[in-house]
Amino acid sequence: MTENFPAGRKPHRNTVPVAEVWPEVERAERLARGAALKWASGVFCRPEHLERLSQYRKRESQRTASIHTRLKSMVQSYLEGVGWGLEQLREARTELKEASRTLKKAGVESSRNTEGVKSLERLREVSINHCQLLAAVSNLPRLYSVRSMVSETERLVESRRLLEAHARLMELERWQDDILWQLHGAAGTSGISLSPEDQDLVAKYFSGVGRLVDALGKELWAVVSSALALARQNPTPFVSAVRIVEREEALDQALLEERGGSGGNSRPLPPGRPRGWRACFFQVLEEAVSARFRSVSYLHTRGPGLAGHLSALQHGLMADLATVRHLLEHCVPPHYRLTGAYLRASHCCLHAHLTQVSSWDLESGEIFAVLNWVLHIYNSPDMMGHPELVSEMEKEELGPLISSEGLEQLQSKYVQSVRKSVSEWMLKALQVELQDWQRDQEPDTDHEGFYQTSLPTIITQMLEENARVALMIGESLRDQTIQMGLYEMENLLNKFREALVDFGKEHRKEPSNNKSKFYLHYLLASISNCIILKKSTESLQQQQSSRSAGQFSRTPPNPLVALDRAVRRACRLVMDQLLLDLQPFLPGLLTRSWLAQGDPTPKLCHVLEHHLELYSRVRPPCRQRLQEEAQWLMVVEYVRALMQKRLVCRSAEERRQLAQQMVQDEQLFREIFHGLVSIEGEGSVPEVNPLALLPDLADFIRLKDPGMLTLEVSGLAAKYPDISEEHVSVLLDVRSDVSRDIRGAVLDLLEQSAPPLPAGYRPIFTDILVPPPTIAFCLPTAKCA
Repeated sequence: MTENFPAGRKPHRNTVPVAEVWPEVERAERLARGAALKWASGVFCRPEHLERLSQYRKRESQRTASIHTRLKSMVQSYLEGVGWGLEQLREARTELKEASRTLKKAGVESSRNTEGVKSLERLREVSINHCQLLAAVSNLPRLYSVRSMVSETERLVESRRLLEAHARLMELERWQDDILWQLHGAAGTSGISLSPEDQDLVAKYFSGVGRLVDALGKELWAVVSSALALARQNPTPFVSAVRIVEREEALDQALLEERGGSGGNSRPLPPGRPRGWRACFFQVLEEAVSARFRSVSYLHTRGPGLAGHLSALQHGLMADLATVRHLLEHCVPPHYRLTGAYLRASHCCLHAHLTQVSSWDLESGEIFAVLNWVLHIYNSPDMMGHPELVSEMEKEELGPLISSEGLEQLQSKYVQSVRKSVSEWMLKALQVELQDWQRDQEPDTDHEGFYQTSLPTIITQMLEENARVALMIGESLRDQTIQMGLYEMENLLNKFREALVDFGKEHRKEPSNNKSKFYLHYLLASISNCIILKKSTESLQQQQSSRSAGQFSRTPPNPLVALDRAVRRACRLVMDQLLLDLQPFLPGLLTRSWLAQGDPTPKLCHVLEHHLELYSRVRPPCRQRLQEEAQWLMVVEYVRALMQKRLVCRSAEERRQLAQQMVQDEQLFREIFHGLVSIEGEGSVPEVNPLALLPDLADFIRLKDPGMLTLEVSGLAAKYPDISEEHVSVLLDVRSDVSRDIRGAVLDLLEQSAPPLPAGYRPIFTDILVPPPTIAFCLPTAKCA
């Protein structure tokens, strides 16, 4: 859009030509108009809204006036800031011009004075020479007397007049320091440092001072090294040495403070300073303690002499500490805390020495001596726990005498060494036990009349003694030792069970051998031994702390399981022997002769009585277990004889006699077992009494009406769920009066019922095998009946 003016007329001064309008302003104006139009169309969309037009117009006018006022104020403040900045720039330009003129004048003056400074160089050289000559003239008396004074000081050192020698030495050092400072100051005035030639000249002339320092230090440290001996005889040299050390320490501190706080022109430290003789004092003390430890004899530190060696260390250390505490402590300043320093040095030496001793291949007794000395004696009131020593230093400040890892390794080595010894002793005890089994005499009995051998006593005493000794060191070692003993006990019991198996095999090869005369007696003694070992094992397990359970191994020992296996194996061998003794009479059971004469039941009862009498020599509860097993075996063999169909009834009278004889035999067996139990007063009758099976089978055979057999079989199956069709079929054959229909009904009923075995039920018919039926010979073309 272009604006045209009339010819001959200029635009107004406040009017801005269109060409000078900024594009941003024009764009902003368009945006503002668009926004205003959008806003107005939204506000006045209905006719009734036009009534508030005047209000909106007034409000917008006020807002516009407020914005214009703020804009004007901002522009005004901006213009004022720009004007102030321009004024500052004008002043800075004026000052720079003035400074430039002044620098030009200074440069001109400096170039004029250069020639005058060069003429003063000669004067400076003369001044330096004069100062050096003045220092040489003033120090000539001292320089002439240096050699004689060094010689005299050396004689004082040799005669151990240490304080006088140190006073002369300090004077010589002061002369050397003054000369060096004078030379340094003379050189510093000329703007150059002291030349190396001058320094070498002074050092060469005062070379005797360095030798004196070394000689005096050597004497001082010799005195400090022998402080314990001097304290008991003449502590004066030690006191002199301490005073010299303190003088040197004070002089070092003063020189360091003086040189550190005098700025850049401070005097340099004299040669060999700071000496740090106080630190050297404690270092020499530590070396002296180490030398005293090395002086203790190492000839008898191995084997039994190790305990004596540790005892000698204890007495020597406590005697030295008493000397330090009561004599040397009064010869040094309080801040030395000499007793604490001697304690630290002794502790470090002991730590190194015991670390070396622990690395040796030690036996269990030697390891015990080391552990007992470290854990108990060292911290006891007789040593570091002494009331006067506790006040000198905390235990935490000293640290452990042997690290926790070292203690664990020592304890592990101790347990391994004891394990080797325990394993050997257990093997020897087992060999003695095997030799006892071959004796031609009855086993020994205890005060209660039970069979026993020396095996459990040896094992129990050995494990209890090892646990008691280990407890003297600590609960952790006791628990590890018990754990080891339980492992070895488990290994022993496994070997013991294998030995029982071999013992049984040898007996079965030669049952009539004289060595086997007391075979059963020693089996019963072995069972009693296992019961004793079980009590000992439980006692050891109870001694272990609860936190150590499963701590030492992922697979903890389980000797009780091994014990149970050994006992079960021994009981099995006892039952095998009972069966072997009964075997000659078992073929006569349930035969025609037995039915007529009752023989061989009395002989069987005699064998049972003999065995049960021997079982009374076994410790409970295995005695009750053996009696129950014997009762079970007798019933199983009796029923097995019935299942062999040696006697098949021909009439109702024979069935009655067979049932009556079975009941009589059951009463004889019951009197033997029940009488023995009642006499001993031991335990109670088991829940499942196998002898009750014989009257039940007798009732089955005695039953007159075969039609009632179905009900009788259901009762048997309820009492004895493991009875099978084969067993019932044999019983029906023994009766010999059962028709095929009744047999089928009985067997079908048994097949349909077949109840599951209840919990805790011990099968009896499972152990009784039914002989396979004999099949009658049949022609190939004919059908078997």
